Amino acid sequence: MLVYRLDAYRVYLFMGGLASLAFSMIFTALGVYYVQTVGMNPLQLVLVGTTIEATILLFEVPTGVVADTYSRRLSVIIGFALIGLCYVLQGFLPFFTAILLAELVRGVGETFTSGASDAWIADEIGSERVGRAYLRYGQVSRIAGFAGIGLGTGLATAQLRLPVMLGGGLLILLSGLLALVMPERGFHPTVHENVTPWAGLRAITRTGVQVVRGRPVVLMLLAVGVVFGAFSEGFDRLWEAHFLRTLAFPAWPALPPVVWIGLINAGSMVLGLAASEALIRRLDMADSRRLHGLLFAIAAGLAVSVITFGLAPGFGIGLAAFWAAGVLRSLQHPLASTWLNQQLPSRVRATVLSIYGQSDALGQLAGGPAVGLVGLRSLRAALVFSGVILTPALLLYGRGLPMNEVEQPAPAVGSGE
Repeated sequence: MLVYRLDAYRVYLFMGGLASLAFSMIFTALGVYYVQTVGMNPLQLVLVGTTIEATILLFEVPTGVVADTYSRRLSVIIGFALIGLCYVLQGFLPFFTAILLAELVRGVGETFTSGASDAWIADEIGSERVGRAYLRYGQVSRIAGFAGIGLGTGLATAQLRLPVMLGGGLLILLSGLLALVMPERGFHPTVHENVTPWAGLRAITRTGVQVVRGRPVVLMLLAVGVVFGAFSEGFDRLWEAHFLRTLAFPAWPALPPVVWIGLINAGSMVLGLAASEALIRRLDMADSRRLHGLLFAIAAGLAVSVITFGLAPGFGIGLAAFWAAGVLRSLQHPLASTWLNQQLPSRVRATVLSIYGQSDALGQLAGGPAVGLVGLRSLRAALVFSGVILTPALLLYGRGLPMNEVEQPAPAVGSGE
């Protein structure tokens, strides 16, 4: 069958490119759509995120266990279909309650893709190559995302909902294409014939938890995930409102707000692409000490950038701070994912990566509503608060945990209770 003939690395980059094209189309217009068409206030903007993160918190680990037990390929395919459906619904139904319900669907979809896609490519090409694959994936995503910004901006000038609906349709199309071309050669289900499905699910969950508890670096990264989740929820939901309502766009050139947002996103992608290329050329992804040092520096720079963005007296300084934050965030995820993957045995990789995703969701649930409440009084104060939330990550990275742990054998899956 055709599905077994295509190279996993190429499929991974194709997946990243088409998904980024669709997401860039969507997110170029989505914030403006929420503010101008739906009429959301800062608290409602954050509650949209809180809804999806609550869903992720509930479903992240179960779907990760399913990916480890049955098929990571199938998990990714289902995930993209559900995420696409979410945005098609949001475009057709511009009401706050309908958007919340659609975000529930998206939340389930995100849990299917999050741990499964990273675990799938790590198994297909090997953990020694996956670090560079993550960075190259990010580059392809930014190039495609740049095109998506142009498409989304053009469509949004005609009608704000168009890029949201069409981007959702592209994600559904991606799901169908992956069903035809996505291989799965490196994955070996951990449930054997003499083990019942439910016993296998429980065994993998238990093994994943034991892996987390037995590796200090993994525990530390999970704690950092909570911190980054608490920071990101407010920042991601409020930055567009900050430009629209507080900083204001320049009088010249006289462009529609959605075009300004598209240009800002495009600049962030170009800078992120350049930074990741420099990193690929210079960084040994197998050097855990270097990864540790870079992650500490990124967290420090990100906190300063976000606080500066919140306090910026005008558009120019605000734009520079926002772009700096965007570049640093684009580097943080592949570096943290690489470091985490180095600590994990293959058979529970998707489960532990799902636990990592769950830590991010927990942080967003804890930090998002608090930032949203502050935002009702002042968007500046809410963004400064988001930057301050990042400071515990510096303490966690600065603890000097061992950088080169020797992996301990994971308990056998499917053994007794």
